[in-house]
Order: sequence, then C-alpha cells, then structure tokens
Amino acid sequence: MGSPSKSKAPKKGEAHATMSYYVHETAIVDPGAIIGSGSKVWHFCHLMPGCEIGKDCSLGQNVFVAQGVKLGCNCKVQNNVSLYSGVTCGNNVFIGPSAVFTNVLNPRSAVNRKSEYLPTRLDNGVTIGANAVIVCGTHLAHHAFVGAGSVVTKNVPAYALVVGNPARQIGWISAAGGRLSFNADGRATCPESDKIYLLVDNEVLPLK
Repeated sequence: MGSPSKSKAPKKGEAHATMSYYVHETAIVDPGAIIGSGSKVWHFCHLMPGCEIGKDCSLGQNVFVAQGVKLGCNCKVQNNVSLYSGVTCGNNVFIGPSAVFTNVLNPRSAVNRKSEYLPTRLDNGVTIGANAVIVCGTHLAHHAFVGAGSVVTKNVPAYALVVGNPARQIGWISAAGGRLSFNADGRATCPESDKIYLLVDNEVLPLK
C-alpha cells in the first residue's frame, strides 16, 4: 500500500485546492485524518481521525471513512459508500456507488460489540460493483471482481468473478477487466489487453 502524505487536516469550510490534495468545502475532515497528495474528497464526505487515504484517490459524494480505515494509492470510492473500522484496501481498488461494508456479524443495538470488529481486506486491483454488500471478516484477493448487487459472505480468490446472493464464482477476469476463457492447456488471452494468463491448480497467474 502506498504511503499517504501526512498533511494537516483542513479547517471546515475551506476548499483547499492549493494544498497537495483537494477537499470540497462541504466535506468534513477531522484532525488526525491523513490524505495523500493528489487525492480528491468531494461533497459531504466525512473522514474521521486515524483514517489514511493514499495518493491520487477519489472519494465521491457522501463517502464516510471511519477511524482506522486505510486506502492505498489510486483508489476510487464512488458516491454513498461508508467504510467502517476494519476495512483495508490496497492500491487501485474500485468501490462502486452505494456498496455496503459491515464490521460486526451479529449486531444488536443493546450490545456493545466494538471489541468484536472483524477485518475486511481488499487487495490491489479489487473491484466492487454498485450496491454490493461485503460481509466483514472476508478477504478479497488481488483483482477479484464482485458483480453489482452481490452479497459476499466468504473469501474471494484472485481474479475471480463472483455474483449473486450469496456471491458465487462464475468465472475469471483479468486485471484489465476482460473475461478469461481458459483452453484445455489452461491458457487464456485477455480480450482487453492481449495479456496471457495461466490457470494452474485453480489459481490464475499472469504470464510474464
């Protein structure tokens, strides 16, 4: 994960285009939040103390980032996404509009479970489709792809394409977002990039 620059949190009501990152005047960035250079924080976002946003990220309208959340470089979080404590993202992660994350498996309003938060990890290049739900305690390996509206309840392998409720794997997808069709020799060519991938013991490997 890239290291964000430790710039001071902006004061409420300032746009901060002159700083190394941009924060819209309607956004709230609490003291102690870290924002990397080149990042953009748009309308009505709220970044809590102790969160870390890497370089060149984009947080769309009404994004909430809780304490302890970490985003790598070049992550794109679309409108109306809440990232709760326990969520960690690598570089080049895309989170579609209104995607939902959780951090407790059995919440009750009358029971304090702050000590029971489960981590959710999204590795480099992961894509989460619009309105998908990612149940806490799951690990999405690099370049996994979650279809819109899916509900992820278990770990997702690298380059896997999962859809549905609960989400089930229906195929493989390249780093460029092309569907991979493997032949009898376990080779596939990405239709987007022409890069060749190998399928070995149910694991996808890009051919160098």
